[in-house]
Amino acid sequence: MYYVYMLASKRHGTIYIGVTNSIRNRLEQHRAGDGSAFVAKYKVHRLVYLESCNNSRDAIQREKQFKNWKRDWKIRLIEEDNPEWNDLSHLI
Repeated sequence: MYYVYMLASKRHGTIYIGVTNSIRNRLEQHRAGDGSAFVAKYKVHRLVYLESCNNSRDAIQREKQFKNWKRDWKIRLIEEDNPEWNDLSHLI
């Protein structure tokens, strides 16, 4: 299983989009400052969106799609299931 995820610094804050096959490990890396210089610099640690894919190809394609979206579209997607931008890491 692969995951496309969005992290945010706060509600309507900086958004980071990534893909992984181990969401728990990836979140630990990000929160330890090891996952991405961007995440470390902007303190983007709140898991606000998570989508599963059956294979890496589909996950990477979805990640690229999200990265090409307008910011408003990303916000709308997050708020469909997570209107308060709560940290969803307790669900994984």
